[in-house]
Amino acid sequence: MQLKYLQTIADAQESDCKVVGLAWSPNNQKLAVATVDRQVVLYDEKGEKRDRFSTKPFDPEAGKKSYIITGIAFSPDSAKIAVAQSDCIVYVYKIGEKWGEKKAICNKFPQPSPVTCIIWLLTGPIICGLVDGKVRALQIKSNKSQSLFASDSLVVSLASNSKGTGFLSGHIDGNVIRFYLTHDHNGDEAQGRVVVHSVPPYALAWPQGYIFVGGCDKRVAVFNNNGKLMKNFDYSRDSEEYEFTVAACSPSGQAVVMGSFDRIRLYNYNTRRSLWEETAPKDIKNFYTVTALAWKKDGSKVTCGSLCGAVFMFESVLKRTVWKDKFEITYVGPNQVLVKPLDTNERGVILRSQHGGEIEDVRIMGKDCYLVARTEETLLVADLTKNLLSEVPWNNSFRHEKFYFENSNVCLVFNAGELTLIEYGDNDILCSVRTEFANPHLISVRLNERNSTSDNKKLAYLLDLKTICIVDLVSSYMIAQISHDSKIDWLELNETGHHLLFRDKKQRLLLVDTTTQTKQTIFTGVSFVQWIENSDVAVAQSGSTLAIWYNIDLPENPTLMNIKGDVTDVIRNNSKTEAICVDGSNTFSVELDEGLVEFGM
Repeated sequence: MQLKYLQTIADAQESDCKVVGLAWSPNNQKLAVATVDRQVVLYDEKGEKRDRFSTKPFDPEAGKKSYIITGIAFSPDSAKIAVAQSDCIVYVYKIGEKWGEKKAICNKFPQPSPVTCIIWLLTGPIICGLVDGKVRALQIKSNKSQSLFASDSLVVSLASNSKGTGFLSGHIDGNVIRFYLTHDHNGDEAQGRVVVHSVPPYALAWPQGYIFVGGCDKRVAVFNNNGKLMKNFDYSRDSEEYEFTVAACSPSGQAVVMGSFDRIRLYNYNTRRSLWEETAPKDIKNFYTVTALAWKKDGSKVTCGSLCGAVFMFESVLKRTVWKDKFEITYVGPNQVLVKPLDTNERGVILRSQHGGEIEDVRIMGKDCYLVARTEETLLVADLTKNLLSEVPWNNSFRHEKFYFENSNVCLVFNAGELTLIEYGDNDILCSVRTEFANPHLISVRLNERNSTSDNKKLAYLLDLKTICIVDLVSSYMIAQISHDSKIDWLELNETGHHLLFRDKKQRLLLVDTTTQTKQTIFTGVSFVQWIENSDVAVAQSGSTLAIWYNIDLPENPTLMNIKGDVTDVIRNNSKTEAICVDGSNTFSVELDEGLVEFGM
């Protein structure tokens, strides 16, 4: 990865006009810049100035110049900004979701000593460090503060992990302390002091599995999570290098940027060699000391602020490709990719490997609504319309899989006689079964398609051409095995999974009660059959007759209608249900009784 200069967001001044804080909103739409004159300026993602607001002192009688801003942080919902101040308080401002909304203080957190640094974890609480060495958690809902731990040494830096479940605090005596607010960390990552650095760790970052520390000794030390020194980038003999003042970690956790004087340095994690490597430094003449750094949450941009008030924006991209003139695929890190449609203003999808693997072979499939990608050990699938991503273990290196996207809730992956189900948004394989029949018309999956207090996930598929197997995917228990005397060419469960319709090669339509496993033929000569959406009503065509089972529990009494042409679909929309018919070059619809369809639920 390289840093490429994009634009100057704010120009440098002729005097000390320090940028005291930078923060990108989690939704990637806003950049906040805190200035030395106690204002917060808001920019859009293109670097255009859109808004600003002034902060206020804790004690109005002390005057507007009685404090400085020491840090800012966005809330997880991007609608609030926490402002840390040297006059012993943290204010939380509600800025709203749209530009120009009225700014208002929604929380006040007085502290026992001046606040030196602040972060806002994705898991909820604000974390602030104080001059007296305390590290405190600020709870928005209760408007209360609590001390997490105390030391006798001023807190100079805070750094969150990529999940937002824990943080590191750097103290002026060189101690780096690790603290988790949730218990999802590995057992070998103990809380407490993890590193003792030789100088105050002003530049502190916590990428995936490592700890970066920099300070006034012109060294960047890289430790593993157990505090063991893994790499030491030593610039002490470089007369043009100065102390490291600030650090930022990429959202993927596989790159770290460190700021010093007139220079920022970028370190990338080489996943193939399992080590950290330095790229060529980015020299910025007359920028002076780098005082703030922030990485955009989608990983595509880095902003840096200077002692003289300048704010520069850099692009952080490995490579960029275009998929069939429809999608732009931007690799912002080895394990993070942005996928954005070219013909709309949609923001696109952030594809990230939670296992840290290098993403490759990104493909857009399923009528441009779904995505498939790989790492060496995992398979990633995503629903682009719902922004749902799944990453599951996958060790097949031959890449002969076939993907089916007919079901809106689950991706069907077929390979070498094995069918795998991956539910969008879930990082565990839903089910794997052996079958030789990968035709979507011979597989039916229903996942919680009706409101229910319990999980209802069922799969119906062919064991062989004359045998249907029905599986409860929650318990992995086989509900039923249905044998037939003729080859089956179509099957589908209703939305609750309580009934199964299937058709054989003789064009007979059969209904199965999955609870009792009873089977009966309900229609013959069938050319079309479909369950109606959001109901237990079924429709089938035989010749010029359309049969509708408004009550599937009485299959011997369907409602019959005479129609012309061939039924191709049944659509339920806007309180109307229609069968779409094609007769030669003419297309027309036949309306069904919506009241009975609704009752048939």
